[in-house]
Amino acid sequence: MEIFNHNANVNFLGIRKYTIGLAALLMIASVGLIFTKGLNYALDFTGGISVEVSYPQPTDVGQVRAALQKHGFENPLVQSLGGSRQMSIRLQAKEDTADAAADKTGATSSAAADKVANDVLAALKAETPGVTMTSHSFVTSAVGDEVKSDGSVAAIFVIIGIGLYLWMRFERRFAIAALVTEVHDVLVTLGVIALVQREFDLTVLASVLAVIGYSINDKVVVFDRIRELFRSARKAEPEEILNRSINTTLSRTIITSLFTGITMAALYFIGGPAVEGFAVTMLIGIVVGTLSSIFVASPILLWLGVSKKDLMPVTKENPELARRP
Repeated sequence: MEIFNHNANVNFLGIRKYTIGLAALLMIASVGLIFTKGLNYALDFTGGISVEVSYPQPTDVGQVRAALQKHGFENPLVQSLGGSRQMSIRLQAKEDTADAAADKTGATSSAAADKVANDVLAALKAETPGVTMTSHSFVTSAVGDEVKSDGSVAAIFVIIGIGLYLWMRFERRFAIAALVTEVHDVLVTLGVIALVQREFDLTVLASVLAVIGYSINDKVVVFDRIRELFRSARKAEPEEILNRSINTTLSRTIITSLFTGITMAALYFIGGPAVEGFAVTMLIGIVVGTLSSIFVASPILLWLGVSKKDLMPVTKENPELARRP
């Protein structure tokens, strides 16, 4: 029985020089953007003032944010705390406040936090007299540096762990292809965030880690089909098998990406500011990861020289028998 239907086979590998070249350019451009423009780190990483207030009646997050902006507070991050009366307000630390917080005794940083918190309360009371402050604190940049370091280590361990898993499940060439494409997906996603200067907070960091897991899912599906077709086809060139594997999983890849994208779009429009960064980053990662699964991972496998004998099961009694079709 004929394994391949050539009339239904789109030659994705035929444009591999262009797709790999474009992927390399995007990676280089992303690295350049990250080092030149940099990521727009939020309070979670840069440090700042956190203030919690209580309103006498239900209020809206937008009203609180508008009141702070009206009195000169730039880019306040306002979130409700389990209801419509308790609000959490986070503000980026200004240079003079950050310098004051450098005092290791903690006395100066406490005084600086007190001043900013009182200014916040005064601004809110000007609009709603009954508002009260329940707590306030100063988050130092040292905490943010630790979060950056931990997040980077987590991403590296995730990518390496995925590579080891694929090495054991498939073959080392698949692990190498997965590692390269995962690095590509993360760098391009971060590059887009740096380009548009979207605020980078803990939810965005979490979504970057989620992008790694989502991206590898598509690639594992394609890799499974590649292994299956290599073992079942008697006479077929590696390029033909890789093309067919992409084609037979294409509808599944597109449907999965489409519905995941719809979910993230719903989070963006309905979920509010708390999950907005997560949704946007995931949307970027979904597009990048889907395209790399189709246009980057398989060309790398072909370039590495994957062949049928690499994927045939080996028996202890007679390894050569396992390599026969």
